[in-house]
Amino acid sequence: MPVDAIAVLAEPTRRRILDELRLADSSVGQLVDRLAMSQPAVSKHLKVLREAGFVSSRTAAQQRIYSLEPAQFRALDAWLAPYRRLWTRGPAPL
Repeated sequence: MPVDAIAVLAEPTRRRILDELRLADSSVGQLVDRLAMSQPAVSKHLKVLREAGFVSSRTAAQQRIYSLEPAQFRALDAWLAPYRRLWTRGPAPL
């Protein structure tokens, strides 16, 4: 997993966009309404997420519909796996 993926996810607005897309594929306009943000701001964050491989878009009529791409999340999960053992095994014995 590229370190850039963590930098991409460090931005709170991008995490909010991912949370919305986890619930349903959405157009830019729908995300603008749900997040109460400007269209240029949402588009800027979607571009970063798309370039990092977290989302993809498809054209439907005259709209771009964005959806999550699982591959980058799988890579992130694989990178976290050894660290996950730290918090799932409980405290170390004294």
